[in-house]
Amino acid sequence: MQYRVEINNQVEIYDINYVAKQAAGAVLLRVKNTVVLATVSRDDVKADGDFLPLTVQYVEKAYAAGKIPGGYIKRETKPGDFETLTSRIIDRSLRPLFPKGYTYPTQIVVFVLSADAEVDLQVVSLNAASMALFLSDIPVDEPVCGVRVGRLNDEFIINPTNSELEKSTLDLYVAGVRDELLMIEMRSIPSLNQTSKISNPIDSLNEIPQKQNMNEFDEELMLEAIEFAKNAIEKGSKAYYETFKDYIKPHAKIELNEEFKDDDLANFIKENYLEKTKLAINSMAKSERASELNLIVKEILQSSEAIDKEWEEALVFDTLNKFKRKIVREQIIFDKVRADGRGLKDVRPISIDTNILPMAHGSCLFTRGQTQALVVATLGGESDAQLSESLTEKGVVSERFMVNYNFPGFSVGEASPLRSPGRRELGHGNLAKRALTPSVDINNPEVIRLVSEILESNGSSSMATVCGGSLALRAAGVNTYKLIAGVAMGLVFEGDKHAVLTDIMGLEDHDGDMDFKVAGSRDGITALQMDIKLGGISLEVLKEALYQAKEAREHILFIMEEADIKIRVNESILPKTEIFLVDSNRIVDIIGQGGKTIKEIIDNFGVTIDLDRDKGEVKIIGENSQKVEGAKATILDIVNTPKGGFKKNGKKEHKDVNFEENEIFESEIKNITKFGAFIPLRDGVDGLLHISKFRGQLKEGDKVKVKVVEQKGNRISLELID
Repeated sequence: MQYRVEINNQVEIYDINYVAKQAAGAVLLRVKNTVVLATVSRDDVKADGDFLPLTVQYVEKAYAAGKIPGGYIKRETKPGDFETLTSRIIDRSLRPLFPKGYTYPTQIVVFVLSADAEVDLQVVSLNAASMALFLSDIPVDEPVCGVRVGRLNDEFIINPTNSELEKSTLDLYVAGVRDELLMIEMRSIPSLNQTSKISNPIDSLNEIPQKQNMNEFDEELMLEAIEFAKNAIEKGSKAYYETFKDYIKPHAKIELNEEFKDDDLANFIKENYLEKTKLAINSMAKSERASELNLIVKEILQSSEAIDKEWEEALVFDTLNKFKRKIVREQIIFDKVRADGRGLKDVRPISIDTNILPMAHGSCLFTRGQTQALVVATLGGESDAQLSESLTEKGVVSERFMVNYNFPGFSVGEASPLRSPGRRELGHGNLAKRALTPSVDINNPEVIRLVSEILESNGSSSMATVCGGSLALRAAGVNTYKLIAGVAMGLVFEGDKHAVLTDIMGLEDHDGDMDFKVAGSRDGITALQMDIKLGGISLEVLKEALYQAKEAREHILFIMEEADIKIRVNESILPKTEIFLVDSNRIVDIIGQGGKTIKEIIDNFGVTIDLDRDKGEVKIIGENSQKVEGAKATILDIVNTPKGGFKKNGKKEHKDVNFEENEIFESEIKNITKFGAFIPLRDGVDGLLHISKFRGQLKEGDKVKVKVVEQKGNRISLELID
């Protein structure tokens, strides 16, 4: 059966009872030329323990875009970062829907079978997974709706195409049910001010004075965007419910775990272990481990009451944990005091040390309370960029700014083996990257890798990564536009009362009702992430949390600014970079026959050279300025020797190609780069019509009339003639 839902700026066509009919729930969703299969399966036997054993796997099939997987193994293998992050988004959005006490192993699988380059795969995949779950025999009462919000020309748009998102200043992803928000992810998208005037001819990227806009969002505008998304979600989830409510499978007969409850045990703990529990809470305020609580459990189990009444360990631990949680929350709500003695708005003490690693390009040790991140920046060349394939992108995607987050067991006092990064590590690294990206120059010549080593953790380690990462970039000599700070906020609800917490620790994250991470500059928010454990959250409470986060961010930035002033960049170990443009037709001469010429330059000067054939861009990176300048001079000598000439006595002589000022040519645009348009003139020489002269009004292949403004060697600057 096929059903059509027109909602939130897109047409969704659902096929149910068509494929994968052995699964507990399955839908085939088509949006334009994108086709996604979502399935839900569950075991009939409950898992041990009191947790939800949910697994979500989002898988992109290479054939969906008419591709064969690259690499030695020609089949889909381990998931890429985008697949992992999308799986995480679906998990965080759907997990709150499951009934309390549900412990059956459950798997949600999403296959991308056909990929339209203009369709948002994350939105489509979440909605497909939501409908598969809603239609299954698992007792889930409402469908989740996911939407993305962009901002173009100062207007919010719902579910923008991928092309529109590239031009947007906002990327806001929100999931919810009716009027309840469950998950939020946001990033601001930097842009170049195209109206900026270019005062000098282009010789290198360092001479482009175009202003980069970080496009931070202030708190009021952020609330407007979230409210816009909330209205769309309410329409979407209602439309899904009305369309599919009559096609839900009969709910399976499943047994939900009953909540552990024993009034005698609860009273026994309250009467005999109140002070010890408070001491355990004080200890847990300084560590994410629950070892002190486990000692109390053992003591209770050895008591005569426990032996006589045959209290089981699971019951004792659960009852004690609830008692602990009640104390923590009541102190916050009624006494306005937190487990570590702080007020609700207090930030833990901060200390910062920069460039403590003498041979690393840039480093920062950022410590906030019992959370400590060592963030290290490394600069490299184009060959160091992370290459990956994407279904919606042509060719290989090059990632020039990377953030890696590592969370070893010793950071929380555990003796656990070191493993490759999991979903949590990838998610935290991605959040830090989203926060920092707007502050890094779009035209930054180096490839940058930030690595965050979490040395201690007691909450908010991803935000410590943001703070330490911003300073590590400065310590490596990277010219970032502004410092970026991040803080994790919490929320506690008790009846009609609530409290917003600043800079939450692990205990408050565990026992609270919301995890809300906000990062940005003094001028606004660059990234945020929110997961809500309770039902919905009002915009008024959200506003309170955003403004309280702003206060904390400004406090942290003040401390970071003091540390920034004291940074001493170790210039002697930093790589030197030179970028310049040449006639793209001469790239082949730089390479030489079989790569002989470029290999000689690299060997002679000990540099790395990256060439862009389309742009005519040459990038040289070396240990010092002398080596880089030597390599540059050699390359310029090659490209400034004009092609053509004649043979005489077995040697090739060349004629210079000179142009008169105001000389006029009519020609077709050969190619357009971010610097401008290259236009063939004569004798194999191209001229450059700078981007500021036409501002996107022209395209490749257009016939234009131009005149020569200036000639410097083999660089010809042009101007349009109307």
